[in-house]
Amino acid sequence: MLEWSASELSRAIHARKVAPSEVMAVHLDRVAAVNGAVNALVSRRDPDEVMAEARALDGQEPKGWLHGIPLALKDLVATRGLRTTWGSPLFADFVPAADDILAARMRAAGAVITAKTNVPEWGQGSHSFNPVFGVTRNPYDLSRSAGGSSGGAAAALAARMLWVADGSDMMGSLRNPAAFCNVYGFRPSWGLVPSDAEGDTYLSTLATEGPMARTVEDLARFLGVMAGENPEVPFPRAVPDLLTGLDAGVKGLRIGWLADWGGAYPMEPGILDLCEAALRGLEDMGAVVEVLAPPFPAEALWSSWVTLRAMLNAGGKRALAEDPVKRAQTKPETIWEIEQGMGLSAQAVYEASVIRSRWHAHAARLFSRFDAVVLPSAQVWPFPADWRWPQEIAGRTMDTYHRWMEVVVPASLIGLPALSVPVGFGPEGLPMGLQIIGRSGADARVLAIGQAWHRASGWPQRRPPPLAAG
Repeated sequence: MLEWSASELSRAIHARKVAPSEVMAVHLDRVAAVNGAVNALVSRRDPDEVMAEARALDGQEPKGWLHGIPLALKDLVATRGLRTTWGSPLFADFVPAADDILAARMRAAGAVITAKTNVPEWGQGSHSFNPVFGVTRNPYDLSRSAGGSSGGAAAALAARMLWVADGSDMMGSLRNPAAFCNVYGFRPSWGLVPSDAEGDTYLSTLATEGPMARTVEDLARFLGVMAGENPEVPFPRAVPDLLTGLDAGVKGLRIGWLADWGGAYPMEPGILDLCEAALRGLEDMGAVVEVLAPPFPAEALWSSWVTLRAMLNAGGKRALAEDPVKRAQTKPETIWEIEQGMGLSAQAVYEASVIRSRWHAHAARLFSRFDAVVLPSAQVWPFPADWRWPQEIAGRTMDTYHRWMEVVVPASLIGLPALSVPVGFGPEGLPMGLQIIGRSGADARVLAIGQAWHRASGWPQRRPPPLAAG
């Protein structure tokens, strides 16, 4: 059962071939066997309590796709009655009185929430460690990072503790950990999965929540649970049919290969080679792959990105820097982000938004010629778990704590759908992924490309982590 997809598990539960209590027993046994080494699931509920909840579902008519499936939500999502910390010691004992919209939708679809998945403090940085729970380790090499900020989710999926997981992505937080852990992570078009009506909801359009899984079918079905309008927030997006054309294949599709963006994005040795081998596989399936020159100046994208990101961090987290008690318990990278934003002028924010607007227009023209463009999901292999962040890539020094993740910015800046698919393993046995990026709203097509790749490769099933035996 541990190797089943979430879709297979859901079908078995709905057909009453498997009871939710049986699924829960498997889940709890697996968590007991491997979570101590990986540290992916945190704030775990009492096993007897969740088993009782699962038994209560055994005889019930399924109320949704997730009926009876154990689920752990990212520790950036508020969960009613279950500790939510954001990885911060300031909230180490915080228990929300109400669910965020995402948690409410999971419960409504029948999920049994058993725990949270670990994150970096405040979700910042693509390495999941914090002073509350410690570091999440990569199931393929316990000395390495699982990525972040959805690192706990990716590691739990890879280690077969979960069948499907939620994540969120501002700067690659669904894509980088998926690549590091040999699973799928999908950043949907911005607005497809709505936010909660808290704080600013007009300017905050850089981050989104999305699904992670070991199959693309699971991504599509889980996204169907997550997506849908929240009338309390602006810019709603209609939910597309994500399943009907999922097996359309890639024959005749035009795919642009952006590689390292003309050398702007340094890559550790072997990453481009592995991605190019995957592209040859897509060509064998009938896709037409063309090498592209950089369509927009990388430094302009970065300038726009760091300005807008700093503006949002300063706006939403200013109190962490200004309150001496809170400041002392907040990691320096977050304080740096806030202070960068506090020093911005309105003109600087406007100019960053103009760059963003110009890139949107350029991308629209690019997607008039191509069905998708592709980039590596990460610029480095999974790095030692005791690092805070990689300080250089291929001899190039990183000038910020997040510059090593720059390859994810082109999609994030303008809210494009981007799917990280596994593409195999490097010489040291470490996983890597490839971003498949589509035009805004082309989520179904991006997933269909991923489905064709999954059917041809099946990396999560073909190369399970060493922990698979428990």
